[in-house]
Amino acid sequence: MVRTKPLTIVIKLGTSSIVHETTHQPLLSTLSAIVETVVRLRAAGHKVVLVSSGAIGVGLQRMSMPARPKSLSGKQALAAIGQGRLIALWDNLFGQLGQPIAQVLLTRGDISDRTRYLNAVNTIKELLSMGVVPIVNENDTVSVSEIKFGDNDTLSAITSSMIHADYLFLFTDVDGLYTANPRKDSSARLIEVVESTSAIRAQVSTATLGSNLGTGGMETKLIAAEIATAAGVSTIITSSRTPASLFAILEYHGATSSSGSSGTNSITRPLHTLFTPSTIPLRDLKAWTRHTLTPAGAVIIDPGAHSVLTRRESGGRLLAAGVLGVRGAFASGQAVRILVRKKAAGAISEDIEAAREEYVRGLAPTQPGTPLATDIVGDASSVCQDLGSDGTEGALPLLPLQVGDVEKGVVEWEVEEVGRGLANYNSAQVDQVKGLNSAFLSQSLGYADTEYVVENVTIFVTP
Repeated sequence: MVRTKPLTIVIKLGTSSIVHETTHQPLLSTLSAIVETVVRLRAAGHKVVLVSSGAIGVGLQRMSMPARPKSLSGKQALAAIGQGRLIALWDNLFGQLGQPIAQVLLTRGDISDRTRYLNAVNTIKELLSMGVVPIVNENDTVSVSEIKFGDNDTLSAITSSMIHADYLFLFTDVDGLYTANPRKDSSARLIEVVESTSAIRAQVSTATLGSNLGTGGMETKLIAAEIATAAGVSTIITSSRTPASLFAILEYHGATSSSGSSGTNSITRPLHTLFTPSTIPLRDLKAWTRHTLTPAGAVIIDPGAHSVLTRRESGGRLLAAGVLGVRGAFASGQAVRILVRKKAAGAISEDIEAAREEYVRGLAPTQPGTPLATDIVGDASSVCQDLGSDGTEGALPLLPLQVGDVEKGVVEWEVEEVGRGLANYNSAQVDQVKGLNSAFLSQSLGYADTEYVVENVTIFVTP
């Protein structure tokens, strides 16, 4: 095979591809074919990372247990038993062909800290530069529900994002994404190309797929595809029964060619589903913020701020002017959810919405301590005093809300999570400066390290 360019490829294998569903014996023919495929890729100059499930399945076989235990400690114990045997199996198979490997065990907690995340990235990249195949798995022995990736599909997608991979191959027990379960519905149709994972969900059934041993299924693969493609990684679902089809898939999409030329017309299309990568990939910091951090709280913004943040020129930075309130407690530097207010109890006139959007754009500055009619959690009595006895000034009518109404549950907003970001101030400070023009942050807080209350905002739900 003549390569057109070196690629970085992540291959994910589920438990059902590694051990038999009932006997829990390793599927040596499949594993050997995977090893041969990886070694061929390495010989062609490509860098390969293998994300391997199966520790618990191997542990079940070692202990002659018929099924996964239900307790967390039981699963962790089996993972501890099986992980050593699993990596020994991989080392033996790769060793037969002279290919060195390395074990990399991760939890979400390991990469939720920015420094540890960068250390993990640097370690994997260094291994690749040394010609080693990193074998990544979740550290199930110590993971708990709060810090688990949930499944290795998600882990493989985050790994792909971390190292800026070109391709993520999700090897599974079916040869692509179908409109229904092909095992049960003869009319199920293979979907060859997916350009939007959110749009495709309405066209497919994902609930019935997945083995008894695995934790995923097709739904988790859609989630993984969404994460990876957002980072610019082409994602492919195909069957683990024929790992060598990877070469034909790459050739079909012009990534490699056996004849030295690229293109998609020279060979028959192999069975697979391609999820096309985003044309504007997330920057590394935004990808880290969105997918690896557990948010500590939330910042509620108005629709005008949401509209601005969806624009690339916003730089993913949120001004205090667009903030309506906070939920939960968070510290400076922690990840926060970005919630947009969809509507509030009580009538809110269109001119207030327009005024709010103007203010977010910096066209309506105000003095600190002067509540805005556009701040719906402001002090209603103060606004009345400032605007006049009739509660209006120009086109800004008074909102019929009192201080603390939202916090007390008197008024409940309907909100929607639309993104994630990193807070520059803690929750009390953000609440204190909500609605203020940036010029007055230092006067309100006593200092202002930055005019933005949240940075590195990634918006994943557009208006």
